[in-house]
Amino acid sequence: MGFFRKKQSYLGIDIGTSAIKLTELESERSRPKLVTYGFLEQETDLLHGDIEEQKQKILPALKKIYKASQAQSDKVVAALPSYAVFSSIIQLPVMSKKDLASAIRWEANKFVPIPLKEMVLDWKILDEEMVSTENTPVETFEDSGGAVDPTLQPHSLPTIVGKPTKNIKILITAAPKNLVNKYVEIFRTGGLQLVSLETESFALERSLIGHDKSAIMVIDIGASATNINVMMNSIPIISRSIDLGGNTITKTISNSLNIDHVRAEQFKRDIGLNTSKSGTAGTQIPSRIEFLINSIVNEIRYVMNMYQGQHDKDIEKVILAGGSSWLPNLTSFLSQTLNLRVFIGDPWARIVYPVELKPALNEIGPSYAVSVGLAMREIV
Repeated sequence: MGFFRKKQSYLGIDIGTSAIKLTELESERSRPKLVTYGFLEQETDLLHGDIEEQKQKILPALKKIYKASQAQSDKVVAALPSYAVFSSIIQLPVMSKKDLASAIRWEANKFVPIPLKEMVLDWKILDEEMVSTENTPVETFEDSGGAVDPTLQPHSLPTIVGKPTKNIKILITAAPKNLVNKYVEIFRTGGLQLVSLETESFALERSLIGHDKSAIMVIDIGASATNINVMMNSIPIISRSIDLGGNTITKTISNSLNIDHVRAEQFKRDIGLNTSKSGTAGTQIPSRIEFLINSIVNEIRYVMNMYQGQHDKDIEKVILAGGSSWLPNLTSFLSQTLNLRVFIGDPWARIVYPVELKPALNEIGPSYAVSVGLAMREIV
């Protein structure tokens, strides 16, 4: 009867372009509890790299981080990078399930620049008041007898109830099949069971927003890219990426001051946008960083204009994630520039963990936002 059955835990593994993050969570009294976590620097390019070459890089790294963190579970939830996924919200009139599936594929052809036969397509109906509560979550690989189906098939659509007169809003997502298959193959070869695969935006929503239904912008500043997401009613409704991240800032400092990467990285972390720092470097670095951050700000404003053109509600706040969100003075700079409240996200806010870990977890929190959100998926 399982009276002494061991608690099931799940690994959230975030394979970034410069590092792999692992978080293991289990359920304790209906709350996620931290089992372990780990971090390993490792450059990857799953979107463009050959699968065999990537396996040679990633598999040893996965084994190393798994062993070092003393992870217990072999069940993995992973995320596709936002820049590799196409998503859009469409509106369709009320119709039968059969016709709706065909209509969604027809609409997807309009915004996906790659033939659909090369893509994995999935969707989620957003008008919950118009449908039954039997809706299946979007963008997931469901475990079936220890194997993961490498193709996301259209899930069982909810039954439309009543006779609503407005259109149905549907979030559709498409990802390259070859990329999806790479994730499946890597974890299978590594002896880990990939039970779910989703996009980073859903993981960020889960770890940083939770049940907050207001309109929130989440900006994830990673090593190579910055992902800008607008969440409303706990759903990512807009997602865009810009090829500018922490490594771009470090490289700019290194080139402009003619110093090595390590020293440039330290300057970035020490000075950031703080113009009060004295010395030659202290006066040059903030202006160079501000120039790059303004490129991100321009994209943020574009997303805000796009959102405001479609919705009546204003964006209420901005939450930062990613390793570069700790850049000195960044939150105040963005708050003044955007005239919005800006916070650094805390993915551990709804996680149970030993109190003595709080200082360390606070420091690494923004970098683990995706990993934590992934591990939470099968628990919350």
